[in-house]
Amino acid sequence: MSEEAEPLFPSRHPGWPARPGPLLVSAGSVELRPPRLRDATAWSGLRLRDRVYLQRWEPTTVGDWRDRNAVLAWPAQWSALRGLARRGQALPFAISVDGRFAGQLTVGNVVRGALRSAWIGYWVAEDVSGGGIATAAVALAVDHCFGPAGLHRLEATVRPENSPSVRVLEKAGFRREGLFERYLDVEGAWRDHYVYGLTVEDRPEGVAAALVRSGRARYA
Repeated sequence: MSEEAEPLFPSRHPGWPARPGPLLVSAGSVELRPPRLRDATAWSGLRLRDRVYLQRWEPTTVGDWRDRNAVLAWPAQWSALRGLARRGQALPFAISVDGRFAGQLTVGNVVRGALRSAWIGYWVAEDVSGGGIATAAVALAVDHCFGPAGLHRLEATVRPENSPSVRVLEKAGFRREGLFERYLDVEGAWRDHYVYGLTVEDRPEGVAAALVRSGRARYA
């Protein structure tokens, strides 16, 4: 089945597929959209170029970085993400800036029932970091999760040394709830991570609206 045929098969996942945004920040117009099979070249180009920048924060995985992030590695990842979304276990997004692929954001481990919770993770290209893109992407994702996707709580973990990502979460309204000691294997060692949480009651007006009110973003 081609990716163009995807909308003909509605997902069982509330709020999926979706295209939250746009939200305007200093770096450009930020939108979220489902990842596409044809993102392979852009995805691989950024991942290979920004290896040093990204590898400091991402979990250790088996295999060489170049092999895992080559163009030919993307179809399997795209298929896996699409499968998780269609089963209602995740909401995977590409981050688009002025129409250009600039990173990824994933809402994963979606649990329904009485919990209605998930975690959120993201990365953006080094050349557009610091321009409000990650903050805007998180804001759009949170509002979508607490709206059409019907979730109540989101969690995120981040290394204490990753101050830019800490600032993104805190600007979005996440509260620091504790420290997970020796939580993830990153760059070959078990690293401590802060755990952040946010519930729908914390941002009743929406995260994007709060960013706009603070002057950090504008509606398109």
